Amino acid sequence: MNTPTISDPKAKKIRRALISVSDKDGIEELARELASYDIEIISTGGTAKMLRDAGIEVKDVSEHTGFPEIMEGRVKTLHPKIHGGILAKHDNDEHIKAMSNNDIVPIDMVIINLYPFVKTIQSDAGFTQCIENIDIGGPAMIRAAAKNHDHVAVVTDPQDYDRVIEDMKSNNGCITYNLRKSLALTAFSLTASYDSNIASWFAQQTKEETPRRVSFSGTLKQKLRYGENPHQSAALYLVDDSLRPGAARATQVQGKELSYNNLNDTDAAFELVSEFDKPTVAIIKHANPCGVASGDNCLEAYRKALLCDQTSAFGGIIALNQTLSSDLAKTIIERFVEVIIAPSIEGEAIDILKQKSNIRVLTTGTMPDKNQNIRLVKRIAGGLLVQETDRALFDDENMKVVTDREPTKKEMEDLIFAFTVAKHVKSNAIIYAKDSATVGIGAGQMSRIDSSKIAAWKAQEAAREAGWDEALTIGSVVASDAFFPFADGLIAAADAGVTAVIQPGGSIRDQEVIDAANERGLAMVFTAMRHFRH
Repeated sequence: MNTPTISDPKAKKIRRALISVSDKDGIEELARELASYDIEIISTGGTAKMLRDAGIEVKDVSEHTGFPEIMEGRVKTLHPKIHGGILAKHDNDEHIKAMSNNDIVPIDMVIINLYPFVKTIQSDAGFTQCIENIDIGGPAMIRAAAKNHDHVAVVTDPQDYDRVIEDMKSNNGCITYNLRKSLALTAFSLTASYDSNIASWFAQQTKEETPRRVSFSGTLKQKLRYGENPHQSAALYLVDDSLRPGAARATQVQGKELSYNNLNDTDAAFELVSEFDKPTVAIIKHANPCGVASGDNCLEAYRKALLCDQTSAFGGIIALNQTLSSDLAKTIIERFVEVIIAPSIEGEAIDILKQKSNIRVLTTGTMPDKNQNIRLVKRIAGGLLVQETDRALFDDENMKVVTDREPTKKEMEDLIFAFTVAKHVKSNAIIYAKDSATVGIGAGQMSRIDSSKIAAWKAQEAAREAGWDEALTIGSVVASDAFFPFADGLIAAADAGVTAVIQPGGSIRDQEVIDAANERGLAMVFTAMRHFRH
């Protein structure tokens, strides 16, 4: 076949292109560029009509194959004149002879994107409509062209149209080998992602929690400067099958580029505040909360949350579950903050935050559904750990008061608040709370007693910094993400001044812990549900 005399000896002259796209953005411009090189364009259905309406000469697939589109368009490109033209090796005599004997002409470029399956399922379409939006001919042609990238250019993403145009302009209407190879990578990634999303949807339809094979698909949003540390490369990918609002899909209103750690911490903060219906603020540092509070408004909640650990809050992440007001913006910028995330921001608040232009400010438009079941994936050496998100808080039927004294209404409200926060604190987690605000947090320790002591010490330090004589834990409640294996953890909490306790229970020493609570006049609730977070 024809080899152009340009710098790349493997560059290929494009003589014939097949175009069939669902996403028609930019396709007219690309088709005009092809036509300017006298490239024959073959097309299907709506794409062919659009190009003709734009004055671009097009040959229908059915005219090219001599076979009509049948079965409501399900069969139109699945034909030897299409796949033979795509798969033929242009430097193989046997392939050339086969084309000649069977009236097959080479197709040098394939421009295809697929039926919008993900958009269809996200629109809550019915089962039948979703099935009809599973593309068959498209992936077959894409894979064929990508396999034969030695001789064929496959273009599957409108973001690549400009690259193709520039490459052709620089190479007399030819496509260089390096670009064809890069386009093939994008093409195989697309079909892999497409099939992954279909498989995930089918698993949901069949309610199979652990299908025999599993894959996960994502689309690059941005390359990050580095990972957790400067020597680690990193990137942010958006999962294709979820529009869940959060740090990944948020709009950045202002501020420096988000880092890997920024995104990880911001996600933790926003997921935490999504648990609450009342105005709530969480301040996060290294994926752990250093202060969480609910109030009549977010300004009140922020002040209460900040009181818990003002030292750790320095350079932290602030998440709100309500609109960020101008009054709160004025208060926030009094301190060093890395990131603020909220569903929305008042116009005046945006102007105020501009005074601190380095603060990364994100808006999500709405709050995530705390009851939505999503799969959490963690990679370990040689495998993937997959689990559903921790949606539940406790089992109403199994939740019970186990002490002589029942908690008061106010204590119960604080217990539920503290146990909700405990879900989002690294285990072993101990949370002291009072008036719907954390007053001491112990996180990530190897023993529960150490977490209890650290949380109480943090509360004492917070009181000292605020100029109070009494520790914040006096009159508070305490939540533990898992059972107290010994009474010492509960005793430490009692010594800190708590009046009520919430924990899962289930230890062989439960009675010992209950007795210790009764001796100290504490109310204690067993939830029968733990919340480890690693």
